[in-house]
Amino acid sequence: MNHLQIKNLNAEIEGKQILKDFCLDIKEGEIHVIMGPNGTGKSTLSKIIMGNPTYTVTNGTITYKEQNILSLSPDQRSHLGIFLGMQLPNEIEGVTGADFLRTALHEKEGDSFNLMRFIKRVDEISMQLKMDKNMIHRSINQGFSGGEKKKNEILQMYLLEPSFVMLDEIDSGLDVDSLKIVGENIMKYYHEKKPAILIITHYQRLLDYIKPDFVHIIKEGTIIKTGDASLVKEIEKNGFDLQDSESTVKEEV
Repeated sequence: MNHLQIKNLNAEIEGKQILKDFCLDIKEGEIHVIMGPNGTGKSTLSKIIMGNPTYTVTNGTITYKEQNILSLSPDQRSHLGIFLGMQLPNEIEGVTGADFLRTALHEKEGDSFNLMRFIKRVDEISMQLKMDKNMIHRSINQGFSGGEKKKNEILQMYLLEPSFVMLDEIDSGLDVDSLKIVGENIMKYYHEKKPAILIITHYQRLLDYIKPDFVHIIKEGTIIKTGDASLVKEIEKNGFDLQDSESTVKEEV
């Protein structure tokens, strides 16, 4: 089963602790949203799951498909079906989006890779995302607007077909129209593939299009509250300081 389980995760960077006894279960077919103030460990969590070597895990485990992935390299994690749509996608001069995706899919599919099927799929998804069809032939993210970079992350998600999707502030840099396109396409992918999804965001606006099963509030490196989508309304009313709120949502045990 495609079940991601994080137990008592502690992590630091340059000696500063970021995550503290962090626990989270995300099952196949579930959508989880993590919200919280800046600097509380939201993006750190996604980077650690993906295997960013900048961070040091000092305690705890992360298992996916019944494997402890902490000993795996980022490419090995991606082969397991883990995908990260980045908050600040890198610009890579001299490597086109088409070259990148073709190489990645060929590595994933081996002898079953079909070039014509790949080209057709790229055209379909680019049209679906209302992307300029020539963008795929430009250097990755070079000269792209914020919205184009985020749409490019969603294009990669569709082509790579991950079973566990992390989207780190995928809504930042999007105008109203692009936000709608990105949000609706995330849900379209969800309905088609039923992956586990973890979305990190500051804002409620993305959740106009994405309907989470669980919303988690993180402060000082740990989850302080978990609820359903109604928790977002409480955050809008009270901010992230929820100690005195009158929520009916169950606290995470």
